Amino acid sequence: MGDTATFRVDGMSCAACVGRVERALARQPGVISASVNLVTRNATVAYAAPAEPLALARALTEAGYPPGEATATLEIEGMTCASCSGRVERALKAATGVTAATVNLATHTAHVRHQDGVTDAAQLAAAVVRAGYGARLRPASAA
Repeated sequence: MGDTATFRVDGMSCAACVGRVERALARQPGVISASVNLVTRNATVAYAAPAEPLALARALTEAGYPPGEATATLEIEGMTCASCSGRVERALKAATGVTAATVNLATHTAHVRHQDGVTDAAQLAAAVVRAGYGARLRPASAA
């Protein structure tokens, strides 16, 4: 049937803003439905190919309502040197929706800032695994 993405959308202040955001999303090829909630500042989009989260985020930005950013802290396993941490950092920075990533070899952690709704911690961890290292989301209580 399709996928669903939820974006945090800041900058909306009225029903007209909601309408602009919904129309910007609905115009994208592959979008099945777009629903925006002013109170929660969330836009939920049901979509199928050729739509994808990065293009939907770009449509929001072009409409003047860029998606909010989220952060994730990952615990990284298997790093033994600066070269390892560099590989992990490059893999994270290359992941779709990532706006910044820093890796700390001493603490075996990665701090990642990403577009909310475009990627999530599981996708970030998968990027690290593809680079040859272990990764898991650090629990909020450990941050």
